[in-house]
Amino acid sequence: MSKNIRTEAVNRLFDGILSLKDREECYTFFEDICTVNELLSLSQRMEVAYMLRTQKTYLEIAEKTGASTATISRVNRSLNYGKDGYDMVFERLKEKEE
Repeated sequence: MSKNIRTEAVNRLFDGILSLKDREECYTFFEDICTVNELLSLSQRMEVAYMLRTQKTYLEIAEKTGASTATISRVNRSLNYGKDGYDMVFERLKEKEE
């Protein structure tokens, strides 16, 4: 059974993130709220998800990102059985590029 993440504290965090106006504000906020390792871990998961969606192999992903096979597998499970959050973001980023 998963923990309930829909709390007032999480709402406040997300509202804070949604208030950020640009990449520089994101750096300012996330450097305060996350450790360097936490931020790098989140960005690594995003890169792993992107590479999985572009049909890269586990070996290619591990070599490029330094992610363990356990991390790659966990991200792959989210892509296949999660709530489609990664795909929603990737689609929006693609639209923004076009």
